Amino acid sequence: MGRWEPDARDRLKRAAVDLFVEQGFAETTVPQITARAGLTTRTFFRHFADKREVLFVGEEEFPAMVAGLMADAPAELGPMAVILHGLQTVSESVFEGQQDYLRTRRSVIRMDEGLRERELWKMSALSESIRKGFLERGVDELTATLAAQAGVAAFTVGIARWLDQDTATLAEIVRDTLRALRAVVSELPS
Repeated sequence: MGRWEPDARDRLKRAAVDLFVEQGFAETTVPQITARAGLTTRTFFRHFADKREVLFVGEEEFPAMVAGLMADAPAELGPMAVILHGLQTVSESVFEGQQDYLRTRRSVIRMDEGLRERELWKMSALSESIRKGFLERGVDELTATLAAQAGVAAFTVGIARWLDQDTATLAEIVRDTLRALRAVVSELPS
């Protein structure tokens, strides 16, 4: 077994996702994943706490990533401009080129109630990180909360739209989604 190979985490991730698609998330075991990847169970647990973590790897980095994006955003930007700036940066640096994997990941998550719940928790944690970032920028509580929730909604809708097509970039779709959100909100009577 390729115990010390540098791409062990990626091999385990690919093997796990392939098995989740082939036989279902609940039916897939860690020993099956490691056998498919040609690695040991011990190696799996060096990289992931459990098989769910394969689909949610990296989420523990959200608070630091959000803090960095918000710190890098020009001080004169209002909350929604900060959201657009952050979403475009993440779209281009993290998600571009990952469309096929993310489509597969989404199909696996859709098939399992526990995974859907975990995905919702992840989006809630992201919203809270954004809200805290706005508070640190001096934005009032209500505006910080609304902007964070709106940003996560636009991101969630934008990702879904991007995964359902092949023509536009995620950054373009996120920008378009935020414009649609602005149009919907502007319909409110004063």
